[in-house]
Amino acid sequence: MEIQPIAHIENDFKGKFGIPRQSGLNSSLSKIVFEPPYRIPEAIRGLSEFSHIWLIWNFSETGQKWSPTVRPPVLGGNKRIGVFATRSPYRPNGLGLSCVKIVDIKEEKNFGTVIYVSGADLLDQTPIFDIKPYLPYTDCHTDANGGFTDSNKFKILNVVYKENVADGIDNKTVSEITEVLKQNPLPGYHNDSGRIYKMTYGKYTVSFNVKDDLLTVTDIKSDI
Repeated sequence: MEIQPIAHIENDFKGKFGIPRQSGLNSSLSKIVFEPPYRIPEAIRGLSEFSHIWLIWNFSETGQKWSPTVRPPVLGGNKRIGVFATRSPYRPNGLGLSCVKIVDIKEEKNFGTVIYVSGADLLDQTPIFDIKPYLPYTDCHTDANGGFTDSNKFKILNVVYKENVADGIDNKTVSEITEVLKQNPLPGYHNDSGRIYKMTYGKYTVSFNVKDDLLTVTDIKSDI
């Protein structure tokens, strides 16, 4: 069976490091652009009545074959779990599933109908195979168990900026960077408080270190 992308996503997550761990954990804006054969307004008629959608997409940049067991970062990267008990990208068919919020739907020159969403955990330019509406009455299960994630949730960090580091950067971008960083982008097995890490967000390269529950942004450079 062969499937082809119907769309791709455009956003500020230019590198794999720093992408939110799950969908719905950030408010950054993403743009879903349909491929030419699917730029048909009738194809999404009625979608504006929904608040959220499911995206079925491809882990296009994993660079690794599937594995029957994986090491989830939430478990510190040391314990192996069956791949089908995780949301690891190292899957037989490399498919991802994300729930995102619709912010706007409009026509744009050269792109036809586009969908603006928030809460995406997809790398910029990720291929999307399908879009389906989120149905609260059947998709929301308030009594569900979260397995090993219930007792191993990642810590929310306090984020501070060194003096003058964010000068000249608009408040919205700083807020979005902070939102991503406070979710602690480091794998669970990284515990080097003296190490400087780098994350790409939009046109910026953000440098930071983490000590205990404090993340300090040490530098932000524009790539343009």
